[in-house]
Amino acid sequence: MPSNDGERVTPVIGLIGGSGLYDIDGLADKEWRTVETPWGKPSDQLLFGRLGDVQCVFLPRHGRGHPTPPSRLNYRANIAALKQSGVTDVISLSAVGSLKEELPPGHFVIIDQFIDRSFAREKSFFDDGLVAHVSMADPLCPRIGDVLEQQARALGLPVSRGGTYLVMEGPQFSTRAESNLYRSWGCDVIGMTNMPEAKLAREAELCYATVAMVTDYDCWRLEEEHVTVDAVVAVMMNNAEKARNLVKAVIPVLGQERGLCPAGCDRALSNALITSPASRDPVLVEALRSIAGRVLA
Repeated sequence: MPSNDGERVTPVIGLIGGSGLYDIDGLADKEWRTVETPWGKPSDQLLFGRLGDVQCVFLPRHGRGHPTPPSRLNYRANIAALKQSGVTDVISLSAVGSLKEELPPGHFVIIDQFIDRSFAREKSFFDDGLVAHVSMADPLCPRIGDVLEQQARALGLPVSRGGTYLVMEGPQFSTRAESNLYRSWGCDVIGMTNMPEAKLAREAELCYATVAMVTDYDCWRLEEEHVTVDAVVAVMMNNAEKARNLVKAVIPVLGQERGLCPAGCDRALSNALITSPASRDPVLVEALRSIAGRVLA
């Protein structure tokens, strides 16, 4: 693990807004900007601004107005755009279904693990000509998770620390058999968007954490109505207001100058590249400069 001594970091906080979160209020000097990446266009323009002295960059994951479904999101461009914009720390805000009785609609879960069941998405910046293998054993940044938990409890939000997020492909909701299977695996919540987002954030050496906001009980709970968009949206709007309050509380704390990440998120590529320099594809290397320039220098 890297030491916190020596190198100092002035954080830039990236925010990825899921369903129901298409803007962040309270930012000063707000400006929507177009960001081009070697992997194409992100979901939307990025909103730049600051909260106090802390620089922030917000991206609506599905685009404003929610035009893009989970399987069609350009996850690589989204993460690349944040990285190119100077972001160091990313908070992902995501609507999810609950797989446990004790996690009712309106509850927030600060995730610490994923099971990735998505299959129709590009999952890596690396490809033929430059191979890399990053560790995903602990896929989320505990430093950001600590701050999220502290501030959520200070605000009196219903929150749990730790949980496993099952990422399904979608866009359909689960069958009851699937929902019960995931429950038998010990999963806590289910959603459609945080993979490969978290994997790409790790490849980009970004500190990344997820706040999963429960909107429904999926379909395993027989006494509940089937999951519908109308029901989800009603809870989602209430969750979105809580999420905005949480973000406003977290940013001043995360935005303080710090050393390197104790968990090593910002050094994830240090021992990940396996292709020898002589065998690397120069075109891919050039595309990767904004993501992996630290180890390609």
